Amino acid sequence: MSRSSAYSNRLLVLGVIVLLAAGGTQGRPGGVGGDANGDGEVPLAGCTCHSGEPDNSVTVLIDGLPYHYEAGVVYTLRVQLIGGPDIDTASHTGGFSMRVSAGTLGAGDGFESMVQNWEDDSATLTHTDAGSKTEDRSWLIVWTAPSTDEGVVTFWLAGNSVNGDLANSGLDRWNRLAASVDGGEDDGRTRTVFSGDGGIEPPAPVSHGVDIHLMGAGLWAHWLGLLGFAAVIIVLLFCGLFLRYGFSRHYAGRSNLLRLRIKHLRRGDQL
Repeated sequence: MSRSSAYSNRLLVLGVIVLLAAGGTQGRPGGVGGDANGDGEVPLAGCTCHSGEPDNSVTVLIDGLPYHYEAGVVYTLRVQLIGGPDIDTASHTGGFSMRVSAGTLGAGDGFESMVQNWEDDSATLTHTDAGSKTEDRSWLIVWTAPSTDEGVVTFWLAGNSVNGDLANSGLDRWNRLAASVDGGEDDGRTRTVFSGDGGIEPPAPVSHGVDIHLMGAGLWAHWLGLLGFAAVIIVLLFCGLFLRYGFSRHYAGRSNLLRLRIKHLRRGDQL
């Protein structure tokens, strides 16, 4: 073998190693499940291929979970991730891996192309490539309760909020939760369960009218208005007291001069 041929073979082997290493750092926009990183099943262990610990800045939630389930009933749930890197609508935004101890999981109406069962296991659910590009990091799913009452059913969910660079790195943020539902009579009430710091932004308040400061009135104007209102009240009180005690015939403190004047006026005399 010539020296140039041996050098070429070394470059080829090095290139294969680099490609394998690069492939190991790629994200999984097409879904994830099973024991992906040797730490246990992803819904329970979390997305440890991105970082070793969950991040409470990401809120993972399940909305629509019943307080009690009835056997065989289909429940529509929403899985959502809030927080983490800014959403890049031109790339991948996030994904999830979910498992249930009893019953089956499937796609909600309109989300058939966005979620899938992992390796055809009806007890697990994850995102698809299209589902990893949601604008709000949410997925509509359905859970079909077991055909018989099996007692407490546990849900495990891990969600990963990503920055869209397709690399497994600490720049992505993930969190997980576990929730349970007991069998019994379903009264129709549902709840939202979540893990994280709960830092969910409320909707912006609806503004009505015009702020007085935008009309050019400063703080001094408020005080002037209050003083003017107080002055009017004082004048009204003074007038009321004057009329009550100044001209009443039954007020003992009225002066003799005023009493005499009233007497003459009643007789028609002029002073």
